[in-house]
Amino acid sequence: MSIEAAGDRSLYWRVQLGRNHGARGLFAVVVLFLLLYAYLFPGLLTVEGFSKFSQTWFPLALTAMAQALLMLTGGISLAIGATVSLGAVIAAVTMTQTFGVAGGIAAVLATGLAVGALSGFVVVRLRLPAIIVTLASSFIIGGAALLVLPRPGGAIPPWFSTLLAGDTPVALGLLALIVLAWKLYLATPLGLTIYAAGENPVGAFRSGAPLDAARISAFAISGALSTLAGLFIAAQTGSGDPVIGQAFTLNSIAAAVLGGVGFLGGQGSMRGALAGSLLLAVMINVMFFLGLPPVAQYIAQGLIIVGAVALPHLAGRWRSA
Repeated sequence: MSIEAAGDRSLYWRVQLGRNHGARGLFAVVVLFLLLYAYLFPGLLTVEGFSKFSQTWFPLALTAMAQALLMLTGGISLAIGATVSLGAVIAAVTMTQTFGVAGGIAAVLATGLAVGALSGFVVVRLRLPAIIVTLASSFIIGGAALLVLPRPGGAIPPWFSTLLAGDTPVALGLLALIVLAWKLYLATPLGLTIYAAGENPVGAFRSGAPLDAARISAFAISGALSTLAGLFIAAQTGSGDPVIGQAFTLNSIAAAVLGGVGFLGGQGSMRGALAGSLLLAVMINVMFFLGLPPVAQYIAQGLIIVGAVALPHLAGRWRSA
């Protein structure tokens, strides 16, 4: 191995460690909660039990990735929940029509890409705050979901629901493919610009990086991930619900922040956001098996989130003092 190659590899790992600085404690917490969950529910260690758990985690993992992608560029989205709902109703009204499941998947993906790209275009070209644009978008997209399907209904072909939400870990396989696609995307010029857009936009602009295209692309991909989460939820329930995605907006932000993704952009990693979403999914199941009432579950969930975010910062201050 040449000295230059060794230096490049060393720099790569230093960058990776820096991006995961806020999530190191989280990884340990996730492992502890997984062990506790396996102790409380030994069925988790079976293929069926693991498949069901991965299905409950999958939609939150997708929305956490969608939110983290925007936060890495210095943005944020308050429209993820509404976009999830839109994806669910479009899947439910198209998959039993002329073009079948393939046509439904294409419609869901195209809608997510178009909705996200339009929001990104408004944010980038009009120089408006992402939080304001996506807040307004959430009302528009939510209204569109109600126009498509005013009440829960529609249908998903049973064989497709069984494929995605049956007793096999298809959801985990899909998540692995999406993570692989993310890694490949990071190697493209647009992917390389994502961190620069959030960390040092002025420097990236002066170096000729495609900042605007990277940001609009990030919004488009975020929209596609959100509508795919809605498609999966529709497959789980066998129908579409125009308001089923509401909880995903705040949960996706919580998962990204838990994973060490900063609000100012350029800080954190996708693996951290996935770990944050995994912790949220495991916490819900652990508290259920502990028999905690719903109110206590919300309080405990909030305290654990605050603790998981605050402890690494407090430890850093203690070390630097």
